Amino acid sequence: MNCWYDLPVTNFHKNADNKVAQLFWGRVEIENATSFFGYKKGSRYRELIHFIKYKGLKELGFETGRRFGLVLAKTVEFNKIDVVVPVPLHKRKLKKRGFNQSDWIASGIAEALKKPVSTENLFRHIYTQTQTKKNRFERFVNVEGIFAIKEPYKFEGKHILLIDDVVTTGSTLEACAVELLKLRDTKVSIATLAFADY
Repeated sequence: MNCWYDLPVTNFHKNADNKVAQLFWGRVEIENATSFFGYKKGSRYRELIHFIKYKGLKELGFETGRRFGLVLAKTVEFNKIDVVVPVPLHKRKLKKRGFNQSDWIASGIAEALKKPVSTENLFRHIYTQTQTKKNRFERFVNVEGIFAIKEPYKFEGKHILLIDDVVTTGSTLEACAVELLKLRDTKVSIATLAFADY
């Protein structure tokens, strides 16, 4: 309970010009963007993401997502979304890790927002190396054109809430959004559990 109470929440959802939204300015048209909490290098809240992502605590991802979703459910902007879509892993990485942490986070958020989740339609068709040690430009090049959509008609005319665990430079989320925004009358908003270097 102490951890939940001390969580360094950003309240970015209350400010349209927040630091997460600014990452995408001039790059891709995003309706709304937010992160639940922020952390700096060495923060114990960085470990929360680490536990979800690498230690297999996927249920922690769901519960943190659910709590975030309850916050977003109080806003007009995030109630306008139609479907929740997690950033996909390549099938090779999914097989190695055993689960996609963003699927679990998205499921928690979707439950709180009472919206459907789509985990199969947006997919990663090109395998790439981890983004962790790459700079901003290298991250952008590493993810350019790696996502695709199986059945575009399912997303046409929808407002999609794109979910990931952490946003650093926004390159992966931008690459997803670029593909989604190619569809007719589609809008994209973004929500991540954490914002790095807060």
